[in-house]
Amino acid sequence: MADPILDDDAPDDGDDRGDDDVDDLDGRDDDAPVPSAAAPWLDAAGNPVDMGVRSHLHPDGSPRLVERHFVVADDHAGGRLDHYLKRMIPRLSRTRVQEVIRTQLHRVAPFAQPPPLKASATVAGGDHYVIRRAAKPEPPCPRHIELLYEDDDVLVVDKPPGLPCHASAKFYFNTLTRVLFERFPGRALQICHRLDRETSGALVVAKTPSAATIVKSAFEHKRVAKTYLAIVHGAPPWPDEPDARADDSLDYPLALAEPGDPTRLPGVRMLIKDGGLPSTTRVRVLARAGDRYALVRCTPITGRQHQIRAHLAAAGYPIVGDKLYAHGDVAFMTYCDRGLTPELAALFELPRHALHAASVTFPHPTRSAPLRIESPLARDLAAFLARASA
Repeated sequence: MADPILDDDAPDDGDDRGDDDVDDLDGRDDDAPVPSAAAPWLDAAGNPVDMGVRSHLHPDGSPRLVERHFVVADDHAGGRLDHYLKRMIPRLSRTRVQEVIRTQLHRVAPFAQPPPLKASATVAGGDHYVIRRAAKPEPPCPRHIELLYEDDDVLVVDKPPGLPCHASAKFYFNTLTRVLFERFPGRALQICHRLDRETSGALVVAKTPSAATIVKSAFEHKRVAKTYLAIVHGAPPWPDEPDARADDSLDYPLALAEPGDPTRLPGVRMLIKDGGLPSTTRVRVLARAGDRYALVRCTPITGRQHQIRAHLAAAGYPIVGDKLYAHGDVAFMTYCDRGLTPELAALFELPRHALHAASVTFPHPTRSAPLRIESPLARDLAAFLARASA
């Protein structure tokens, strides 16, 4: 029997929304290919960490099982099985849904039934199905997490870049949910918000159901404060630390690109657009590497999809390594088709976007005072900045 997966109902969290928010098991991942790590990720002591190359295997070399469970809700009862599964996993084509039903879908006790099931079968409320398949090799990524804070109610992890929060078409065992399950066996941990796969830094996890309810609600209703650090191209004209002036404010309305918009990536890229949602990011420069790069503190006031990345690019100072916003549609499409070629690696300069969740402040579930936790700039970004400043 496969191990359970941690809760996947964390609210999307502003700029971090979207890149690993794929909830199908065998469908097409909506993000670009994942490059192999150029060098091993290191822990705080400088030791290489597990990159998950064998995470899909048991110790004896046999493949683990990947599972996704479905319990039919009453409002879905009475329909066809293939229509129900398509509704639950919309990224799967109808042909792929029927193939999954024939080869991977099981009906669970008390009506245990292995494949093949009939696509035309009628589903009833309470029916329990599971997609089950042998695990496949997954893109390598750091499976080591360091704890920034822990008490009886919550823990805050320092998520490394490249590690997705939740399962997707490409990732199952190389995910933060799996790493947490393995590190805290038997605990009903719940991730309370999301960070993009490439984004590093502070991420809040609840240790009890009651704590999860409180903290998730705080994120959902914007009763939290977050700051990010980004390395951008160019020399922004914004205040330098410790300048007494207030942070500059980027106020650009954002909307998801649609067909007919000036981009070849409708449904993927966020655009600055009249009629878009009001969006504000406050910015201040913390360090400069000549006129080529700057380390910028970003404070999102609103929480739109890809907000920081889109705002910085619109201001003319895109994030280093940002495949979607820094170098145009063609570069991103080429990366999706070919992966991180040597030419693209030289263009992007970093294998991931240089965005780091530097602090999070949120209501503590059982204490009156809010909790603020900071995460130091990730080592790969600090090393890039040091090289650029040398």
